[in-house]
Order: sequence, then structure tokens, then C-alpha cells
Amino acid sequence: MGKEAHSNRQGDLAVTGGRELAMYEQYEDRERLGKSNMLEPFYSPYQDFRIYESSVTQGIRLGLNVIKPERPSYMLVKLHGWHMSMPMPERRETPLDSPYLIVQVDMRGRAFSEGEEDCNGYELIDIYDAVQFVRSEYSEYLLAPDPVYLEGGSGGGGNVLAAAAKFPDLFAAASAYYGISDYAVWYEQDKTGEFIDDMDIWIGCSPSQDEQRYAARSGLHLAANVITPLYIAHGENDIRIPVDHARMYVQHMARLGKSSIIHYDELFGVGGQGHQDHIREEQLELIRIGSERNRTQHMAKRELPLKGELIIGGYVYTASFQVHLESVHSLAIMEYDLETREARLTAAKPYKYRILWNDGRRDQGVCMTDV
Repeated sequence: MGKEAHSNRQGDLAVTGGRELAMYEQYEDRERLGKSNMLEPFYSPYQDFRIYESSVTQGIRLGLNVIKPERPSYMLVKLHGWHMSMPMPERRETPLDSPYLIVQVDMRGRAFSEGEEDCNGYELIDIYDAVQFVRSEYSEYLLAPDPVYLEGGSGGGGNVLAAAAKFPDLFAAASAYYGISDYAVWYEQDKTGEFIDDMDIWIGCSPSQDEQRYAARSGLHLAANVITPLYIAHGENDIRIPVDHARMYVQHMARLGKSSIIHYDELFGVGGQGHQDHIREEQLELIRIGSERNRTQHMAKRELPLKGELIIGGYVYTASFQVHLESVHSLAIMEYDLETREARLTAAKPYKYRILWNDGRRDQGVCMTDV
């Protein structure tokens, strides 16, 4: 799989300190917080609750926690699990033991945000909007606008794998813990119906009714876009999100020639109904060290090639352009040339598209059909 993409099944790093087994509890998927009335923003010495507006869904307000570092640092965005919301907003009088400016995003429709719940549709643009908001509002806490890092587990891990493809040059490094790589496969794996009911509503149908809707949301099907170094960890006995998702993703990245930007730790004996069932403290330390190493080794902003091809699952945002298809359910291939500012889109159907270039120019058209 290349010199970096490998499976470490032992979790044999020594513990470097007494860390709690619950250090990644926010990425478990234990309960859905009840919908709250929209809280008023508040500020405290080391944590604020802030409201920002969606750039794509007019009129909805979204919540986030901003945990401020003791001294200026870099931004780390954290995503919650499938059934969850971000941690309850709280006032913090002392600094957290973290070197980062931490941004906890509450996905649309969840406890602290307005809008309709989603599955890797417009909710991922909420992450992009959160990054821009924090860059603007908290610049004094940032050493620089870049690098920005991303981390998530369970449903948030699936968000990470898709976001790395839909925002290919936004994140300098990302970590995905026990995430979904293919939502159509996950649909068929959900024998108890725990997640199918959500997917039927959030995606709008089953995979058998429209495979493209599921591919447009799945990191596995968009992986050719990825240039962000990824750290992935998954328990071999995970029931709710089987380890197949990590294995399929890592193998597909190898076929794409991208093994050098993947580091994968498969956790021996870990998983059950909970992603972390039977996990040992040294395995948690393995995850912490692997994720942090991925960040510290990749501090440079990612650069999109001057010419290339991208898979558009509804939309793609880069530093040079933003492209939207007529629906988040649509899938297309875009050939682009940044020097000439030219693009060509092909798809199975003549989808309408629009492109906003970073110099303000706007293009629109209809995808050429590939049949």
C-alpha cells in the first residue's frame, strides 16, 4: 500500500500519560440531543458560542463552539457523530489542554442549528462557512489563516472523507475515525434499520432507487479528488460501521496511486455496538499520536494542480473556483485549466452547472452527456 498506507493492528505504542478512555467520546454515536431553542451567542475567556449564517441556504443560522487557545495557534475543526450534535455550549474560564483553536461545528438541523438535517449534502458547506467565519472573527487567535485541520468520527468520519474530496485544497490534513466511506454499502449493512430511516429522509430514497445520490455523498466515490493527507483509524469488530469502510477506502486510494497520503491504523479487538468497545488505553494513544503526527507533518496549504480533473458530487470548492451542479444529488466530471480559466463538465445527464472563479467571473452551462 506504499510506505505510509499500512495497517497497524497491534496498538503497541507506549502510553505517554494517564489519558482517559473517553478522550474520543464525542465521536461515539450514543444519543441525539433534543432540539433546543436557538441559544443567544455568548463569550467567555476560553470558549464562545457563536452563530453564523449559511451561504447556500438563505435565512438559516448555524451554531458552533469556538474553544480558544492560550496563545495563537492553528485551526482544528471537529465534527460530531451521525445521531449527535456538537458538545453542549459552555463557558470556559481556563484553557483546554490543546494547542489548537478548536471549532466544533453543529450540523444543520441539529440541536443548536437551524435548517433540515442532511447527509453530506449542503451540510458540508456549513463546515466551509464555519472556517471562513472563524478566520474572520478570530484572526487574533490564529498564527495564520492556514493550515486548517479537520477531524471527525462515526458520522463525522464519513463527513471528513467526503469533505476532503469536495474541498480538496482547504484542509492541510484530516483525521477520520471509524467513518462511512460508501453510504450505499452502509445502507445494505444496516440490518436493524437504525440508520436507514435517516438516509431515506436525508438522501431522499434508497440506493436501489438512485445509486448516483449515494455516490455523490460518499468519500469512496469521490476519492480521486483527494490531495489532503489522511489519518484513518477503525476497529476491526465495529458492528454499526463495519471496518470494510476503512479497508475499501484505503484499497481504493492505493489503486488511485494515493497511498503516500494515507496512514491507516486498524485496531485489533476493538469495536462492537460502540465504535470504541474493548479499546485499550494504548490504542487510544496510538490514535492520538497518529492523528497529531499527520497534522504536524503537513502544515503547508494543499495546492490544486494547474490542470486536472475533479469528480463533482453536487459541488466542489477550491481556492480558485466554486462549482455547483443543479442538485446535490448530481454527479459530473470536470476538466479544468487554471491558467486559461476554462472548464469542461460531462455527466450522465445534461445537468446545469455554474462556476464562480476567484477573480469574480461567473460561468454557467449544461454538462455534456457522456453517452
